[in-house]
Amino acid sequence: MTESTAARDPRRSSKRTSGSDGGSAAATSAPETPGAPAKKAAARKTPAKKAPAKKAAAKKTAAPAKKAAAKKTAAKPAKAAKTAKTAKAAKAAKAAEKVPVGSRPLPQGDGADATELVQLLTPAGERVEHPDYAVDPSPEELRALYRDMVLTRRFDAEAVTLQRQGELGLWPSLLGQEAAQVGSGRATREDDYVFPTYREHGVAWCRGVDPTLLLGMFRGVNNGGWDPNSNNFQLYTIVIGSQTLHATGYAMGVAKDGADSAVVAYFGDGASSQGDVAEAFTFAAVYYAPVVFFCQNNQWAISEPTERQTRVPLYQRAAGYGFPGVRVDGNDVLAVLAVTRKALEHARSGQGPMLIEAYTYRMGAHTTSDDPTRYRADDERAAWEAKDPILRLRTLLEREGLADEAFFAGLDEESDALAKRVRESIRTMADPDPMAMFENIYADGHSVVDEERTQYAAYQASFADPADFADEAGAAAGKGH
Repeated sequence: MTESTAARDPRRSSKRTSGSDGGSAAATSAPETPGAPAKKAAARKTPAKKAPAKKAAAKKTAAPAKKAAAKKTAAKPAKAAKTAKTAKAAKAAKAAEKVPVGSRPLPQGDGADATELVQLLTPAGERVEHPDYAVDPSPEELRALYRDMVLTRRFDAEAVTLQRQGELGLWPSLLGQEAAQVGSGRATREDDYVFPTYREHGVAWCRGVDPTLLLGMFRGVNNGGWDPNSNNFQLYTIVIGSQTLHATGYAMGVAKDGADSAVVAYFGDGASSQGDVAEAFTFAAVYYAPVVFFCQNNQWAISEPTERQTRVPLYQRAAGYGFPGVRVDGNDVLAVLAVTRKALEHARSGQGPMLIEAYTYRMGAHTTSDDPTRYRADDERAAWEAKDPILRLRTLLEREGLADEAFFAGLDEESDALAKRVRESIRTMADPDPMAMFENIYADGHSVVDEERTQYAAYQASFADPADFADEAGAAAGKGH
């Protein structure tokens, strides 16, 4: 009984007091009242109540122990299951190493979800709308884009054939990436400046660079073959990722000059792992450089898939540097055109850089020295062939009656003429003067270079003149008869 209860009921208080001072004697000597039997029963009942309570307490105390024991018992199979699961995962991982990487499903981190793509033309050749990007080309412009892609592909195929015939030392094919290059190339203005890698044949075409000039470096007769300032198209860059730094520096200069133009830097998904690209992103962001970083994610950095390059979609990397990024369907020439135009305007208006990830696919080998069948599954390529950039635009042209058979036939003839011109050009390219490498090294000359020139000239003179061999062979043949 609590103190407050005792204060309310004095009788309970007195009985409790007498009980505490020897309650048995007081109960015997006190006269029995009519309510006494009830009180005795109550007194007998009270100890009875304590027993279940004590039992419940014991039960309550035992419950956690029992529960813990049960949990411990259950932990054994759980631990065994976890061990089995780990072993199973390790076994699966080991088995996966024997499977071509290209046949494995892309992880969630790759961000291959189609909903992230800006798309205006589906693989089935149907026009769709996008809330942030739009383009409304005329029938003439659509035919022109189709022509650009067809001629670019034909030139590229001819270059591959020429390399196989020994006319080129190497060739990096762009097969499958025509829409990414033509769409972005046609989005640039004449006063914009482009910094390519070594695969931007379609961009070079759009910038007005003669295709035959692209072959000189791969034949080994020059170091580029064209004047970069004549078309605002820099020479090809073999060093992976370095051109992004060049582009950023140039863009910073453009901004200081107050020019109303922008710069585009092309690179691949593999180059995005290079430190040069990270440095370019940093400087471009900090200085609000008017540069558009155009990444052609063709899924493969030689034999390394994108899933081994990044845990997030490439375009999301821009956010870490403080500028926007967007992923576009790289096989959709209309979407690439719309996205690149908007990105260039973003740069020109002083808002700083922007990153475009053109999600496309390299249909051929990395270069002609590569064998993609060693690391890439055939069904992967087949799936991307259904998204062919040229086929989907042709489907649109035919469905909407924007091009007739005469147009396609004429384009076929133009393609054949281009291929013939490329073959004739490369086979008539003159070899450079071997001594030319010593020219234009130092403005005032250098003694070491002069010494090397003399030594190399003597080395060259040690070889017999092929004409002498011809004369000797003719003389020998005459004597033989």
